[in-house]
Amino acid sequence: MARALVIRHVPHEGLGIIKRPLEKDFTVEYFDMYRGAALPPTIDGYDALIVMGGPMGVYEDDVYPFIRSELRLIESALKKRVPTLGICLGSQLLAKAAGAEVYKGKAKEIGWYKVELDLESGEDWLFLGFPDEFTVFQWHGDTFDLPKGGVRLASSELFPNQVIKVGPCAYGIQFHLEVTEEMIREWLMINSDELAGLKGKIDPEKILKETPANIEGLHSLGRALVARFLRMAEK
Repeated sequence: MARALVIRHVPHEGLGIIKRPLEKDFTVEYFDMYRGAALPPTIDGYDALIVMGGPMGVYEDDVYPFIRSELRLIESALKKRVPTLGICLGSQLLAKAAGAEVYKGKAKEIGWYKVELDLESGEDWLFLGFPDEFTVFQWHGDTFDLPKGGVRLASSELFPNQVIKVGPCAYGIQFHLEVTEEMIREWLMINSDELAGLKGKIDPEKILKETPANIEGLHSLGRALVARFLRMAEK
């Protein structure tokens, strides 16, 4: 059976809808950085790498030294062409490992937002059949430049690099395709202090009201993308 390495940064940012299909066809090893997990120096022995989100910044390696070991592991995956999926913080780590700058954005995207596919995405297998515009769940304030040689696959009004591809099989997705309604409710509660500081800009009640109308559409696209990614990793 194929092997997947999953990096988690905080307990509440788990795999969500990715978990069931991943564990069905892969032997999964979880490395929980919040528990002090020690990552392997290279990706050798693994067929896929998935890096989840978290509240820390890629530029905070002085506070979170494990960021350096994550970057080395992602660099190994890029070099060896191991299929890699980075979500939110994971996408920022992928961009940094590929040589791009990561930094604070001009605003925060928290809640439901539209993203648009770029022309290059029409040729990418993971996004075949996707609508030109669709609604996703966001929770981030950081952003990144497009790495040299990378391809932008999707963008939003506030942040141009919503999906990037680096090399033949590494994808960085700034938004959260994995979230369930329960996860969204938990995040709103856990991050209440952050949201209080954004009063007048981000409305938690509005996010909750919009979730039932958007979550199934997100899951439909998310499951298709994940299935294609995992098929790529099984080859």
